[in-house]
Amino acid sequence: MPINFGTDGWRAVISETFTFHNLRMVAQAIADTIRSKTWNDPQILKQTPDFNKVIVGFDSRFLSDRYGSEVARVLAANGFKVLLTQSDCPTPAISFTVAQMNAVAGIMITASHNAPRYNGVKVKAAFGGSASPEQCAKVEVYLNDNEEQARGPNLMEYDTAKEQGLIQRFNPIPAYYNHLRTLINFDLFSEEPMHVVVDSMYGSGRGTIKGILQGTSCEVIEIRSDMNPGFGGCHPEPIAKHLGPLMGAIASGQGSIGLATDGDADRIGAVDECSNFVDPHKIMALALKHLVEVRGMTGAVVRTVSTTRMVDRLAKKYGLPVYETPVGFNHIADHMLHNDVLIGGEESGGISFKGHIPEGDGILMGLLLLEIVASAGKPLGVLVKELLDEVGPAFYERSDMRLLHPVSKNGLVADLINKAPAAIGPEKVADILTNDGVKYIMTDDSWLLIRPSGTEPVLRVYAEGRSPEMVKALLDFGKQIADSVN
Repeated sequence: MPINFGTDGWRAVISETFTFHNLRMVAQAIADTIRSKTWNDPQILKQTPDFNKVIVGFDSRFLSDRYGSEVARVLAANGFKVLLTQSDCPTPAISFTVAQMNAVAGIMITASHNAPRYNGVKVKAAFGGSASPEQCAKVEVYLNDNEEQARGPNLMEYDTAKEQGLIQRFNPIPAYYNHLRTLINFDLFSEEPMHVVVDSMYGSGRGTIKGILQGTSCEVIEIRSDMNPGFGGCHPEPIAKHLGPLMGAIASGQGSIGLATDGDADRIGAVDECSNFVDPHKIMALALKHLVEVRGMTGAVVRTVSTTRMVDRLAKKYGLPVYETPVGFNHIADHMLHNDVLIGGEESGGISFKGHIPEGDGILMGLLLLEIVASAGKPLGVLVKELLDEVGPAFYERSDMRLLHPVSKNGLVADLINKAPAAIGPEKVADILTNDGVKYIMTDDSWLLIRPSGTEPVLRVYAEGRSPEMVKALLDFGKQIADSVN
């Protein structure tokens, strides 16, 4: 099977396409791309990176530690000085380390929120965020060229590389903690005690939130935090259907707020005091409200096309500009690098704010959520209700509808524009956006997004309505589109 980089790296099934051989070939292609001197955009870098230094980390998945060592061996054989983590760690910690240590790039072995049978590679640019699509395309060019020319990867024995100082093991967490302390008001955690349950879903965020909260008044209980490369058979994505254990822990009185991070801790989900799931849409809106009203911060709001318009209504109140991007945090990162951005986020739970790297960070946002609750002196569920009273109601659902055969993404988008309905359910269509797929905006600010997948015969349908009935009407219309294509 061909090796292709998606919106955030390469992922494949372990032992099928994700093999040691293929990983070494990918590592060699990354090395070749960096050596080409066209890797970084000098306009967005504050200083010239060390073109000989690369950071390598790995998550808690099956064989990730071995895969990390193999990547380090390839890079060392290409003359790079490799800083390899001592153990599994969050992706945001690796991204921060790349920028903090002025490395030219970072490589993280992870399949993020994918099922346990997957592993993958995330590539980080020198600014501390995901490599751009253009950078990943260059990696693919070198990968294909090396295969066509039968050039195998350069390899160096691990022990030899360590003896020569080309591979050094390190712990990225202390510096990452110091940075997070500049972004979160930890003084609030020295007052009233908070009872927190953290569910790392067996991912590489395990122990991180509890570790940084040691010495505060927060009492932290961790669940699913032991080393379990198969994730206990669970899908490490912090959405409602996968957070039964966290909801159960809150319901049984183990805590009054629950935080969940995904397989590599760049996404956040939460559970309130009544065991209700609090999705990233509400978390981002609460964060925006807090940053502006409590901290007095300003800047643009950036969200992906599939993210709630609650933040638009808040931004309008505050007089802040809003930018809508295609799906993928790399698009948000572009704005964070070039503009004055207060907060950026996507519906999947990747969120970041001013002062941090342009990367979704579940650890940071979990801590900010605790700050929000402590600052308000109210339970999370009450804050969510107040938010919805102000800018809601907002009901959200997503459905991936399987098609019987692949379709032309551009052709379907053109057809959806030409045959746009005058109304869906009781609401008229007020606007049509085509930033990523087709998005119908209703007169009441409800919306329907239809995104044909570019890689598989799937129609991704997202809906946000002002009532459950409106969401159903929107999704039903999306199903009609899928049926008409089939």
